[in-house]
Amino acid sequence: MGVKNKVWAGLLAVSLLPATQAFALGLAGFSDLWVMSVFKKGGPMMWPILLCSIIAVAIIFERLANLRRRKVINPKYLREVRALWLNHEFSAALKLCLKHTNSMSRIVRAGLIRSHMGVLEVERAVDSAGSHESTLLTANLRGLGVIANLAPMLGLLGTVAGMIKAFNVISTSGTGNPSLVASGISEALITTAAGLIVGIPTLAAYHFFRGRADKLIFEMEEISISFMEEISYALHKKDEEAGNAVHKEG
Repeated sequence: MGVKNKVWAGLLAVSLLPATQAFALGLAGFSDLWVMSVFKKGGPMMWPILLCSIIAVAIIFERLANLRRRKVINPKYLREVRALWLNHEFSAALKLCLKHTNSMSRIVRAGLIRSHMGVLEVERAVDSAGSHESTLLTANLRGLGVIANLAPMLGLLGTVAGMIKAFNVISTSGTGNPSLVASGISEALITTAAGLIVGIPTLAAYHFFRGRADKLIFEMEEISISFMEEISYALHKKDEEAGNAVHKEG
């Protein structure tokens, strides 16, 4: 992953940290902090919003670790394994694949394992492995999408609860105690803001990682097509050489 992408993804992750940090400080006894005071005024709906923020941060850091280009497509490995399969050294290429754990190595390994079965079997194996790796690259992104939609909805639910509280106070006490009415309205506004603070960065992170995953998947598809073409040529050439050797012996 490039430096620019790392910076943007890091900012997205950091933007979700204040609520988590405030929660940790609150547990340590810093209940007089302004953030904790606002958190308490937000009411019970602040807890699920906080949980959403913690999960979102965890997913962001997990995707940062697993969507690195080197972890998915290792250029050095590709150069080495390509030189081996073009020289018909399929066993050596397979051993090299076993030494690497990136996504592309697993796709190439699936094809090389079936290289003795013919080109069609190689193509089936590569397609199947490619589909599996594509699924792994988009893992947990659905969770970010859910949180991006859920957090604002939880904030809205808190807003409704706060307004109900405010109108209940008005119905029982009238408008003679503005502080009680303001308390309910304040709760409503705080939960709305908290839901948006969590939801907006999470939505941005979702689209960032989705674009990153799509780019890597497209690159993997191009490499897989090139691999199948070159392995087909290598197998065809190997068959020709074997046929010529049999013909000379005959």
